[in-house]
Amino acid sequence: MSASVDLLGADTGLHLVALATREVIVSATTSRISSVSLVCIPTNHQDDLVQFYVEKLSFDKRTDVPMGGEYRWVEVYPPNGTTGIALAPPPPGQQVDARDTGIILATDDIEAAHAQLASAGVDVDAEISRMGDPVPPMFWFRDPDGNTLIVVEQT
Repeated sequence: MSASVDLLGADTGLHLVALATREVIVSATTSRISSVSLVCIPTNHQDDLVQFYVEKLSFDKRTDVPMGGEYRWVEVYPPNGTTGIALAPPPPGQQVDARDTGIILATDDIEAAHAQLASAGVDVDAEISRMGDPVPPMFWFRDPDGNTLIVVEQT
């Protein structure tokens, strides 16, 4: 919005233009981002990873839709989770290597989760890591692409 003010008289044609601006103040302690919705694991073997997360980890496949021609967008979620994992193909012409995903999954019983995944044939660490408070007990596992995820006990 602008307003024109005649400062030098009607004959000069010169005007001062004052711009009215709206200043938005954002607190340093708040964010417009409200949650983490999804994390993504790029994969060259989408069907294998979907099967792994659904059959071995008992995740729910909540989204599986075509994307960009021959590609699919697939989201899997822990049964009671609100944050999912997108298992998506890499950009065209690119391959994906195994990575440490940084994804941490929670359980209320680390021993039971470790035993369940091991008995399902998941590549889990041989032992549960116990580093002492405040670090929760945890173990690492690898998906069929070799991506590493962590399971921690949340009490």
